[in-house]
This record gives sequence, C-alpha cells and structure tokens, in this order.
Amino acid sequence: MRKIFLALPILILVTLMGCTKGTKPAVEGNPAPDFTLNTLTGEVVKLSDLKGQVVLLNFWATWCPPCRQEIPSMMRLNAAMAGKPFRMLCVSIDEGGKVAVEEFFRTSGFSLPALIDTDKRAGKLYGLTGVPETFVIDRNGVILKKVVGAMEWDRPEVIAFLNDAVSKTR
Repeated sequence: MRKIFLALPILILVTLMGCTKGTKPAVEGNPAPDFTLNTLTGEVVKLSDLKGQVVLLNFWATWCPPCRQEIPSMMRLNAAMAGKPFRMLCVSIDEGGKVAVEEFFRTSGFSLPALIDTDKRAGKLYGLTGVPETFVIDRNGVILKKVVGAMEWDRPEVIAFLNDAVSKTR
C-alpha cells in the first residue's frame, strides 16, 4: 500500500508533463496542430506551409457511410472555392491507405484532395472521436470551427462563412 502512495505523485507528474508538451488541444481558437502527410500522388503536404490560406481539414474513411454521404457536397464546395486562398485537405484514416482510397475513388466516381494517415498520427493530434470530423482553419493557422459529423458543405451559409474567412487579411 505504501508503494502505491509513493508512486501516485510520480504518476500524476508524468501525466501532467505529457499533457503540457507544448501542443494545445485542437479546439476552436487554438492554433491548428501541424502535421505532414502525403497525397495520393506522393506530394508532401505540411499544414503549416498553407498559412495564408483557409484550410478545410476533413478526417474521413472510405468505409464510413456519413463520410461518403458528404463527399458530393465537398466536391461542389471545392469547385466553388477554386481560385481563392482556400485549400481542402481530406485525410483518410483507412488502414488500407492509398490503395483503399484509390479503389474507392475509382469505383465511386468521387474525387477529393486526399491525404493518407494510415497510422492516424494526424488524427491523434486533433483528438478525433470518430469520422467525419472537420476543422476550418483560418489564414493564420488558428482553428475557426470544428464540425463533428457529416454536413452539406455547399450550403450558401457555409460558402458565405468560408468566403468571409478568406477575405480576412492575415
């Protein structure tokens, strides 16, 4: 029993040190955690390199029905935002990685600017509770909005929100 009481303060200290390693939770108003992932074509994308653009960061999986449901509206949103300082990043957490995503796009006819996060490192940085989860990141790299669950991304109020974020100067 005495060993448990002696170990408890050490356990609490180690836990607190792990929670304060300099990363802030992925919540609205905090800086977006940085990550580096590859696209389907092998391009390396580092989130912090996208400062100056509004980023719609969507975590998804090919096996997720709500994720598949929102893809058409995300495709339309991406087309509506073309030519603006806006970037959509759709991070797949599929265990099958690139092969699973490419097969899904080939058979479904869908296409998204996909990144591969097979080991779910980026997902862990953002504290995912499931998919889909989406973060809107402003031009300074700060999380403006977190959306849990599927959504119609091409609704006029969503496009207005994103256009407003794009129009704000750094």
